[in-house]
Amino acid sequence: MPTLTWDDVGRRFYERGVDRGVLYLDNADGVAWSGLTSVSMKPVGGKPKGYYIDGVKYLNLALAEEFEGTIEAYTYPDEFAVCDGTARVHSGLFITQQARKSFGFSYRTRVGNDIDPDYAYKIHLVYNALATPSERQYNSIGDNAETMDLSWDISTLPPETTGYRRSAHLVIDTRSANPSAIADVEAVLYGDTEAAARLPTLDELVTIFDAYAVLSVTAVDADTYTIDGPDDAIVSVDADTYTITWPSVNAVDAETYTISSL
Repeated sequence: MPTLTWDDVGRRFYERGVDRGVLYLDNADGVAWSGLTSVSMKPVGGKPKGYYIDGVKYLNLALAEEFEGTIEAYTYPDEFAVCDGTARVHSGLFITQQARKSFGFSYRTRVGNDIDPDYAYKIHLVYNALATPSERQYNSIGDNAETMDLSWDISTLPPETTGYRRSAHLVIDTRSANPSAIADVEAVLYGDTEAAARLPTLDELVTIFDAYAVLSVTAVDADTYTIDGPDDAIVSVDADTYTITWPSVNAVDAETYTISSL
């Protein structure tokens, strides 16, 4: 068995930053959210509850957990006004305190390590969010050029998911995901020349990732193996070593893996 090691070079990861915010409304194309400054995640619930018989705890169950958070920004896209409770009466005329629409949301967080501060990133998907705007205070303009930060607390209604508990928050980690799958997902989230940006369901994401499924390696005899998987996955094969782009047993770097002497 291998001995545990700590602080291996390239394995000291950390997360920082937020960018690529996108707003998704029902029956509308995704809209880029410029001016996004922070997203805070505040899951609520999930606290364990103990059950006792004759003074002895016999069961410890975690209660249901819900996803909540806070979005902060300097500004927001015009399309978000209906989520903020503002309705357009006429060109240039708006009325506030209206019913707020739910929305979908995606954003990206960076993952760095001890070698590269931009080593990878995570894509966060949030479904069926309702926003509650915070207090806004307009101050007299003084010597300091200060802008007003906008903030919204969000709660969510988790959609149904196949095979898992309902959840309103999905995370895609590029450190372990197939690069081709990431490209396909980003084409959906951010749009491409063929289709506008939209928020995919979990089932759609699973279908995308299934297209780049794990390779199957089968030993034919002591020296021969068959590899089944995507045709473009195998980079090179020789008598002893198979080098493939996705995925296998031992990671060489972020995108390349090897199978040797199985």
